[in-house]
Amino acid sequence: MSKLTSSRWKWLILGIFLTVILYLVFVLSYGAATDWQPEAVTAPLERGRAQGTVITDSLLTFAIWNVGYGGLGAESDFFYDDGGFFFAHGKMIRADREMVEKNVQGQTMFGQSVEADFYLLQEVDYDSKRSYGINQFENFGDQLPNHHATFAANYRNDRVPIPIAEPWRAYGYVHSGLATYSDTEPVEEIRYQLPGSFGFPTRLFQLDRCALLTRHTTRFGPDLVLINVHNSAYDSDGSLKRQQMEFLRELALEEYERGSYVLIGGDWNQTPPYFPYQKFMEDPAGDFPQIEIAPDYLPDNWTYAYDPTRPTNRKTKTPYVKDETFVTLIDFFVVSPNVRVRRVRGVNQNFAFSDHQPVVLTAELLPPPVK
Repeated sequence: MSKLTSSRWKWLILGIFLTVILYLVFVLSYGAATDWQPEAVTAPLERGRAQGTVITDSLLTFAIWNVGYGGLGAESDFFYDDGGFFFAHGKMIRADREMVEKNVQGQTMFGQSVEADFYLLQEVDYDSKRSYGINQFENFGDQLPNHHATFAANYRNDRVPIPIAEPWRAYGYVHSGLATYSDTEPVEEIRYQLPGSFGFPTRLFQLDRCALLTRHTTRFGPDLVLINVHNSAYDSDGSLKRQQMEFLRELALEEYERGSYVLIGGDWNQTPPYFPYQKFMEDPAGDFPQIEIAPDYLPDNWTYAYDPTRPTNRKTKTPYVKDETFVTLIDFFVVSPNVRVRRVRGVNQNFAFSDHQPVVLTAELLPPPVK
């Protein structure tokens, strides 16, 4: 009897082992077969509404905000920020619908209460399981009836299978990206695929990072070139960010050499030069390190515009608790020498609607030199 029982256990264990192997083979095969591989340069999705085509005012306001796809409000912790590739460890995979709707309403309130000529948003869901199919690109645009809207996807996946060991709770399908809203019609809109990617198989289920460029005509002669960015996270050695930053540097300097006004804004996933990531609180265990942009990344006459008194990002291993949750600053603007920063302020929301907070910049386009 004991031999029979032992034999059954062996077959049961073998069956479980083979099932796990087949499941992993299926997940990786399906991921590879459906892996979205965007071209280096593509046209983004757009929705035209703006009436004007030429910027006539030299003083402009810009707002940036990583809206966290409506799923990372103050109540949220996030399984992947705690190493949850295989198991969620009791952390939140997706916020419940009520939380997402509250966070999306926060996006709406921001669009209604903060007047800007340009809004550059990141982690905007177009259609994702994690945000219950709410089209946040259209939703935010509805608050700005006189703004042109442009969307560039950077995360498209039919089924993100993580956490791998909990397939019944898998992250699911994702369609998300960057959104730029402008009160003048751009004359050019380009999605640039940023270089670098994670190794196999992680790259199958990670973002395909991009930059969204919109070009606007001004009455002063030079174009205004806006670049909306969201650089890599979970990039422990910074190698992906270095490749992306070199691409952005070349793009920005090339545009400036052409005479353009250049403004780059978004979630850099790193701090500005000389800004320690522990500025607001200590990280004695080194749990939340952020690399710092090298001081010589750009020529000295370029400006990093941020509010040093306001954190823009909180870590999501736990729900947000003021003065306990680690916070830092990784969302800011970079502007070319022909743009003068007049004012920059962080918007304190106590991370109610996202794990990031908005930053608003007022800047002046300087007249080109007389030849």
